[in-house]
Amino acid sequence: MNTPAAGNRGIRIHIVKRTEEQVSLTAASTEELLRELLVRLGEDPERDGLQKTPQRMQKSLEYLTQGSAADPDKILQGAMFDVNYDEMVIVKDIEMFSLCEHHLLPFFGKVHVAYIPNEKVIGLSKIPRIVDVFARRLQVQERLTVQIAETIQRAIQPQGVGVVVEARHLCVMMRGVEKQHSSAVTSHMMGSFRTSDKTRKEFLALIRNRNGLGF
Repeated sequence: MNTPAAGNRGIRIHIVKRTEEQVSLTAASTEELLRELLVRLGEDPERDGLQKTPQRMQKSLEYLTQGSAADPDKILQGAMFDVNYDEMVIVKDIEMFSLCEHHLLPFFGKVHVAYIPNEKVIGLSKIPRIVDVFARRLQVQERLTVQIAETIQRAIQPQGVGVVVEARHLCVMMRGVEKQHSSAVTSHMMGSFRTSDKTRKEFLALIRNRNGLGF
């Protein structure tokens, strides 16, 4: 009989706790928190080289994560055109820089995007912009790959979409296993790129080069 009341008390305590956490998160400015981080790392934020570092870090992080507030569908509005063309369209070697959400260290590389139109095409400059929207977030490479493909699929409903991302991760290169020459390759195939072996092989052959990432 006392169970519901006990449950309600638990809910109230949980709500109060969350409210307190939210207050603590907003009590200090980002710059102040970054300054405290330097102190916790054993540094002196008053020395010449670090006096403006918290301000620079804040601006840098805001820039590198600005994609979180961007709407990729809006970027494509007004950039989709009716075209009588049904052959593969490829935009390859798109430079990409992002932040790994696990360690907030960069990963970087190239993105290759292809689709087969179904009476509509996307303005070519918009595809790198879509890549940037998703790259400028706290990310993992696998999710980034899927998000790019699904956005194009949703926008123009092509016969198929293929995305391949090749990247090097500083969280692998600088810490942990410390393997400087390793790279990660992810792909996401939709529609005819998934169902047709010929289409998929054509795409992969067209983006392949002898130097891999070309670094």
